[in-house]
Amino acid sequence: MDPVLVILLLGLSIPFLLIIGLPVSPLKWAGQVLTRLIIAIILLFFVNLFGAQFGLHIPINGFTATVSALLGIPGILTITALHLWIL
Repeated sequence: MDPVLVILLLGLSIPFLLIIGLPVSPLKWAGQVLTRLIIAIILLFFVNLFGAQFGLHIPINGFTATVSALLGIPGILTITALHLWIL
C-alpha cells in the first residue's frame, strides 16, 4: 500500500473519530484484557523468580499468560501443579 495513502487515511480518520467520538465499550474491554494479561505476566515472573530456588520454571508464553489472565491465581497454581506433576 502506498505510504501517502496510509498517511492520508490516518490523517482523515483521526479528526473523524474526534468529531463523532470513539465507542467506549470496546476500548474499555480491551483495556481490561490488557491489564489482566500484564498482571498475569508479572505474577508468572514472580513465580519463576521464587520458584527457581526449588527448581520450578514455568515458561511465560501466550498460553500460560492467557490461562493465568482468565483464571487468575488459581490458574497460576494449576499451571504450577501441572508442571510439578508432569515433570
